[in-house]
Amino acid sequence: MIRAVLLALALLTLPAAAQEARTRFGADGATAIRLRSTTDIAILGPTLEAFVARNPGLAVDYEQWGSNDLYALALQDCEAGRSGADALLSSAVHQMVELVNFGCASPYRSAETLALPEARRWRDEIWGITHEAAVIVYNRALLPPEDVPQTRFDLLDLMRRDDPRHRGRIATYDIEASGLGYLFAYADSLEASTFGALLEGFARAEAVATCCSAEIIQGVAEGRYLLAYNVLGSYVEANRRDSVGVVRPRDYTLFLSRAYMIPKGGAPEAALLLNFLLSPEGQQRLTESRLTGPGRDPDTSGLPESAERPIPISPELLVARDAQKRGRFIARWRDTFGRAALP
Repeated sequence: MIRAVLLALALLTLPAAAQEARTRFGADGATAIRLRSTTDIAILGPTLEAFVARNPGLAVDYEQWGSNDLYALALQDCEAGRSGADALLSSAVHQMVELVNFGCASPYRSAETLALPEARRWRDEIWGITHEAAVIVYNRALLPPEDVPQTRFDLLDLMRRDDPRHRGRIATYDIEASGLGYLFAYADSLEASTFGALLEGFARAEAVATCCSAEIIQGVAEGRYLLAYNVLGSYVEANRRDSVGVVRPRDYTLFLSRAYMIPKGGAPEAALLLNFLLSPEGQQRLTESRLTGPGRDPDTSGLPESAERPIPISPELLVARDAQKRGRFIARWRDTFGRAALP
């Protein structure tokens, strides 16, 4: 019954043409792996080019989707008994864990997958391939150095000033439009004693909730936003602009591993791509694209290990998908931002 309700809700939110972009890596006549992902093509592209260069008989048909639409389509395919894609890669890890829990994944095991820490794999059916921080980004020219928040407590102090220059110019993800945004906000609610105060601060500052990383980063770079909270740092690093500063909060910083899953019926070549992504060469390519590794951290003196908070790929994330809990969480979010505040 629960799966039927979730499928109905997913189909209601699935537009006729939700795919954001697509391209092929590799030769036209090669055996193709269909990969559906939330990752920007420009960021993951160099890694996929390296994969097909090492495997000239293979190609990757890459489809870029928003996280909610990717989940809805994958659930629809699963319920219909078709694979749809050979592999899925999503930043909305909680949605992927739910798909695995619904029996939508094919199991696979290799030396590469077994080498992952337990927090980055579950049931030999889902694997975390990246290591990316949720950061605060700010406009260097418009926010004085002494006002740059190094912790959430600093951010609260900034929003409590009731400065008209801040009003409507602090941004974060819209958790209804962005599966990643929902995941970060949910993880914050479990981790931070400051979460309730942050929501109050966002309301006081008339903060803006918006859909996606590119829009947020562009808004900060152009000065429409002074700063933005909980932005995926890999996208900031991959599109580095001199006007944009980055902070990993020193009270704690969330770290995400994008989840890779092979749907039931997916081509066996999808396992070859997974092994490549987890191999030293694949990880090096992902590091070069800022999707894993330490990355640059120019605005802090280094993040203490005790402040790192990985989001585990585990059944614990199923709680985030509970319909009642999600409904209450979103209602609280709407009370903070209001539908009129969403662009």
